[in-house]
Amino acid sequence: MNMTIKDLKPAIVWNNFYGLTRCPRPSKHEEIVRKHLLDWAKEHKVEAFADETGNVIMRVPATKGYENRKGVILQGHMDMVPQKTADTKHDFLKDPIETVVEGEWLTANGTTLGADNGLGVALAMSVAEDKTVKHGPIEILVTYDEETGMSGAEALKPGILKGDILLNLDSEDELELCIGCAGGLDAVADFKYKSLKSPAGYKAFNFDVKGLAGGHSGMDISLYRANANKVLVRALIPLVEKYGAKLADFTGGSLRNAIPFEASAVVLIPSEKVNPALKAARKIFSNLKKKYKETDPGMSVTIERQVKPVRYIEDAVALNAMKAIAACPSNVIRMSQSMPGLTETSINLAVVRCSRGHLTVASLLRSAINESKEDLALRVKYIFEFAGAKIKFFGGYPGWTPKPDLAINTLLNETHKKMFGTPMNVLATHGGLECALLGDKYPNWEMVSIGPTVMYPHSPDERTFIPSVERTWEFLKAVLEAIPEK
Repeated sequence: MNMTIKDLKPAIVWNNFYGLTRCPRPSKHEEIVRKHLLDWAKEHKVEAFADETGNVIMRVPATKGYENRKGVILQGHMDMVPQKTADTKHDFLKDPIETVVEGEWLTANGTTLGADNGLGVALAMSVAEDKTVKHGPIEILVTYDEETGMSGAEALKPGILKGDILLNLDSEDELELCIGCAGGLDAVADFKYKSLKSPAGYKAFNFDVKGLAGGHSGMDISLYRANANKVLVRALIPLVEKYGAKLADFTGGSLRNAIPFEASAVVLIPSEKVNPALKAARKIFSNLKKKYKETDPGMSVTIERQVKPVRYIEDAVALNAMKAIAACPSNVIRMSQSMPGLTETSINLAVVRCSRGHLTVASLLRSAINESKEDLALRVKYIFEFAGAKIKFFGGYPGWTPKPDLAINTLLNETHKKMFGTPMNVLATHGGLECALLGDKYPNWEMVSIGPTVMYPHSPDERTFIPSVERTWEFLKAVLEAIPEK
């Protein structure tokens, strides 16, 4: 018998998650999932409303006898990262996610699963639904647009929420107790170019890089996986410089917080130089496959004849842009000195596009230290400006400074040891969490982040470890019951 998501336990959590998988919910397109949350609350007689910007807030009265406990806010985000493999037909604005049970893992059919952060939201919904859970006053905050800028958290007004403790449910390892995160900053470099008429005597080829592991640009950047944009320019630059090739188009990556796992380019090569040029390119790709054989064993490169495009990008701009992509880092810049194993500063060179005379390169910079983030921004600025681009920075958000001595940290750790026999791993994450922004608006909150195990978020390989969901559910219930009085 083949299991489906409807066969999984605890049924209450998986049913609520299943409802979310039915709702198309890429960032900035949360209308359907927002309505689903409000309709669900009405059906289950849970007080709920959307604030003036679009966050959903629910309120659940305390269990009888627990009215004097500190108020808890359960927090997650309603949007998901819309990533799919090149051969998957899926419209993230219309189609539900197709889930697949593979042993003890739940994944999706060629797309991101949306466990980030659908499972966190499902856990919060289940607390509101399950009348057997013992807890003090509960508020549930479900923000929007977390994945592309944390707009919902940024727009939340002070004073709306009354609780004392924030339990963020967006961590991705059941054994981790997260107490801090990095800040972030977006960068977009813009190369303005002239579009020129393609000359005679050239043949067009499409270069496709596929099958890279990709992943979350915060959580997975320390795995040193290949970046599809950089892999592609590594081969194209010699074609331009040595063989006189011309760049007609370049498309790589899809989201600024996902390590790019696919990239493609259309290149014009002089007819008499096609054979040596392609031989040189294939040799470079072969060497790169060897270099990344451990982190990206699925890397594939195809080179196929293409209908000759009408126009191409002027040579100097195309070459400078590709050299800047090659020169700009896209990896870990520095590891933390105070928390071994934690990435302190990184950059993800994420999305490259050509459109209407503009070749743009979007990157996401992260650091737990604001000064380090600013230093990295200057480095990126100088690289792209030297290559002739104009660059702008935006969407900056602060880090969440760890406070290891908070009472809530002790409570969660002691509860975990009592239930499972081991303490949790107390750490900060290099990923961005909304706690950084929410804490600025509600400085009185004690904040911590937990969640079930989710692997490879922001990529089509995203999956969650099924047993961890039940353990996290039982853990969450026990924590809520143990919350102290005011």
